[in-house]
Amino acid sequence: MANRRDFLGTLAAGAALAGAGASARASAAGRVIGANDRIRFGLIGAGSRGKEILKAALTCPNVEVVSVADVYTARFDEAKKIAPGVATTQDHRKLLEDASIDAVLIASPQHLHARHFVDAIRAGKDVYQEKTMAFNAEHARQMRNALDGSGRVVQVGLQWNSSGGVQKVRERVKSGELGAISLLETHHFRQTPYGGWMREVPKDFDASQVDWDAFQGDAKRVPFDADRFLNWRFYWDYSGGNVYENMVHIAAFWFAALDLSIPETVSSTGGNFQSPKMSPPDAFQVTMKHPENVLFTFTSMFGNGFYGEGRNLLFGTKGTLVHSLADLMHVVPNGTKVESDAPKGSFKNPTAQHLQNFFDCVRSRSEPTSPFELGFRTAVACRMAVEAYRRGTTVRWDPATEEIV
Repeated sequence: MANRRDFLGTLAAGAALAGAGASARASAAGRVIGANDRIRFGLIGAGSRGKEILKAALTCPNVEVVSVADVYTARFDEAKKIAPGVATTQDHRKLLEDASIDAVLIASPQHLHARHFVDAIRAGKDVYQEKTMAFNAEHARQMRNALDGSGRVVQVGLQWNSSGGVQKVRERVKSGELGAISLLETHHFRQTPYGGWMREVPKDFDASQVDWDAFQGDAKRVPFDADRFLNWRFYWDYSGGNVYENMVHIAAFWFAALDLSIPETVSSTGGNFQSPKMSPPDAFQVTMKHPENVLFTFTSMFGNGFYGEGRNLLFGTKGTLVHSLADLMHVVPNGTKVESDAPKGSFKNPTAQHLQNFFDCVRSRSEPTSPFELGFRTAVACRMAVEAYRRGTTVRWDPATEEIV
């Protein structure tokens, strides 16, 4: 990808080749969704996040869940408690064969995103793809190749971009009250062991309940391991740790608000100081240098909750924008004495609003709040952070080869 403009041009050209959205949908999925039509959807991945987005989706009007796919059969009863009568299968391909399904929500572990996304697009389904969109740059390219020319609508599960804060930040920056911006400092703090991700292995759990081969996907082959399956976030083979869980949300918000490209270089340092069962770090800092002359830092830890889930400082030559995940924000003029720079207030999780935006776009064939292109940029940036940490060196994005070097 030479630059973001070229990337957008590629997608636009693909859409043109597919023809009008409605006709493309008719040829690929068998029916055109009208403005008032009921949308029938399926869910791939019914773990904790999958159940969350299923519940949120069912609060949206005029939608119906048809089928749920998960490699772990114990999750079928859990899904039926949310949606009685829903069909279930261990094989996501059987779900995708159902021509009555218009759209698919994908909430599988991160290393499986590309496989499930590509299969769904090829089956003619619109896709709500949970973050981080792609596990690595190769997967991101596979997903883009599948999407090009398909006419599909894609919403990436970066739900904070549906909160309204992105536009608020754009307006504050455009007003000029910050001056020239060169540094963005962001935080994600939890005083929760293992980030709250630890899962106990049920006493009745055994290999017969899991399609282990399907779970492993493209990852290295290992014998069945209950902990690897239930605590997949603790293993580099399947997860990017808190980079993929939460840094991606903050990156997506600011990439959209400031129109940031994939960073030129990324460095990352940290360690696992209090979470011995987890391979990714529980305290770390990422530094991204962007071609827009912005230095973007992200600091995360699980042993202290001082900054909370999202506290951000955008520094300009005239003032500093202080922002919280509640989308509370104010500008502190340079030279002002600051007693407390952390805005207070709780936030309402905008997942249901984000899903409503997706379903609205399935009907209108317009671009969702968090489109594929934003998912691509943030996925690559997050993979660069993981690679920098694991290699112990600064990594660079080569736009000519689309490789992390």
